[in-house]
Amino acid sequence: MNKTLFILIFSYLSLTAQQSEVLTGSITFDSKTIGILPAVTKNSVLPVSEKKKPIVNGLLSLVLPGAGQYMAESYIEAGIFAALEVTAITIAVINDGKGDDQTTEFQKVADERWSVVKYAEWLNTYKSASIPINPNTSLRPWERVNWDSLNAYESTFSHRLPKHGEQQYYELIGKYHQYSPGWDEFNPANSNNADIPPIFLSYASMRGKANDFYNNASKAVIALYINHFLSAVHAVWATALYNNSVSVKLQFDEQELRYAGALSPRLTLKANF
Repeated sequence: MNKTLFILIFSYLSLTAQQSEVLTGSITFDSKTIGILPAVTKNSVLPVSEKKKPIVNGLLSLVLPGAGQYMAESYIEAGIFAALEVTAITIAVINDGKGDDQTTEFQKVADERWSVVKYAEWLNTYKSASIPINPNTSLRPWERVNWDSLNAYESTFSHRLPKHGEQQYYELIGKYHQYSPGWDEFNPANSNNADIPPIFLSYASMRGKANDFYNNASKAVIALYINHFLSAVHAVWATALYNNSVSVKLQFDEQELRYAGALSPRLTLKANF
């Protein structure tokens, strides 16, 4: 019993002496002993994101501009390409709709104010044509004229009038003066079809406005294709940059040093490219 108590007391005194040597609180003394004391070191490697596939992101942006940029975490560029896409689509849809409305308007004017019957009658009177004309005035003008005979006679002209309803029908009557006699403002007693009536010019302006709307819509569609292409190229490039950035590995060395009775952590940052 006495021996056991002696051993315990000796062990306690030895441990106390050891701790006293380490934990003196003297900077001069403790700084000399720190170097020989064991240090606890922990190495930690931060997780990094997985690399992305540039071609896949490029194809995403080719289909939907901005999608590849979003996957590559280039959010500002993704927003820009997406905004351009929406803008171009909006411009195309609006202008195409305006073109349709304008087309409906000028075609209505043409059906009401240009008559193939008047045109055929003028040819019969002043150009020695013999185009059959149905005398039934209850029919629409384009239903009263024999179109084959009309086109046969026009074979010596620079243009032949397409049948009513065709796009070229509405274009030619407001584009070439040979069709001036068909307008309601043209004097049927005038043998000179080069005398263009005001309605001819007004109608041409209306048709030209419709074409302007369609041209704007076409340009917007071209811009759409360009935006898809540029977005795809940029997505590949942005993804490559993203992959380079995630290749950086961050490692932390955490070392605990005993000093003045306390544990002092030391943090070291290492970046490997």
